[in-house]
Amino acid sequence: MEKTIKISLAMLLLLCLFDMPYGYYQFVRLAAFIGFSSLAYFSNKLKNHWGVVICIGLAILFQPFLKIALGRSIWNCVDALVAIGLFLSLFKQSDHESSKN
Repeated sequence: MEKTIKISLAMLLLLCLFDMPYGYYQFVRLAAFIGFSSLAYFSNKLKNHWGVVICIGLAILFQPFLKIALGRSIWNCVDALVAIGLFLSLFKQSDHESSKN
């Protein structure tokens, strides 16, 4: 489940780098809020405190209720960095899973 959320969020965020309709960005904010909140829950179950903090911070950053105006270029950087971080976390997660077996 976590892998699916991370891949989906990363793909949604990378699509934000293109010129999309405004409704798409609103959808991404809601999806990211829900996705990062879910990832915070999963991190809490695994007792990964830093994961909880990071995911809650990202959920707050992307929350759809009070728009955080950073400008298009800064948002593009944030979207790209978060997408890269999500992809990298998949490899880190795979390393932990393979070391347990």
